[in-house]
Amino acid sequence: MEKSGGNRANQMFWSIVSFLRRCLFLVISACPIPHHIVFIMDGNRSIDNFKRQPEEVQFLMDLMHEKIEGLIKEESIVNRYGVKVHFIGNLKLLSEPVRLAAVRAMVATANNSRGVLSICVAYTSTDEIVHAVQESCEEKWNEISILNASGAGYDLDKFGENENEERESVVKLTDIERHMYMAVAHDPDILIRTSGETRLSNFLLWQSAYCCLYSPSVLWPEIGFRHFVWAILNFQCNRLYLERKKKQS
Repeated sequence: MEKSGGNRANQMFWSIVSFLRRCLFLVISACPIPHHIVFIMDGNRSIDNFKRQPEEVQFLMDLMHEKIEGLIKEESIVNRYGVKVHFIGNLKLLSEPVRLAAVRAMVATANNSRGVLSICVAYTSTDEIVHAVQESCEEKWNEISILNASGAGYDLDKFGENENEERESVVKLTDIERHMYMAVAHDPDILIRTSGETRLSNFLLWQSAYCCLYSPSVLWPEIGFRHFVWAILNFQCNRLYLERKKKQS
């Protein structure tokens, strides 16, 4: 008798939890939902990791290779949920097996369309910005050289004498953004840094100017549903303010 009563109480408890969760989803879905949430985990795979001892770097490469190979498997979580995978960063720094595995994972998930998972490896924001500026300058210089060689462009010897020509040839903001590693994704709506840290650690400095920052005290393995809910509610409360600031910039 007591066992039967305990089961009914347990069922009632979980029914109430399920009802409250549905109510919460209705409240959240009534407002704009974030499209891009980014995480800075407790331990990240930044370029600074390549300054470690060779055996430590090799250990990281082996671990990364193992995890990437897991993404390629047909039964992997990204394929079950239809998630496309991007690897973001200076991939030339990776060992060849890891780099090739990353390419295979991107190809294997290219047709998935229900979500996008961007994984930053060998990445820092300053390296990304330098890369984008270098690529933009090189692209613009090649355009000018081709036009000049065809006789339809600028005379490079006199380049800069005409203000209008100089304005047309200058590298624009859109050029730099197009060459960013993260050009494959929208700017983040929410940036979550676990373990209570409040610094960005050289991560997405360019893209996170107008996103909501959230720093729960829990470590990455402990982050759960309630943390996501709080981050989304915080985003919804501050969205209009951030959009106004972005338009003013």
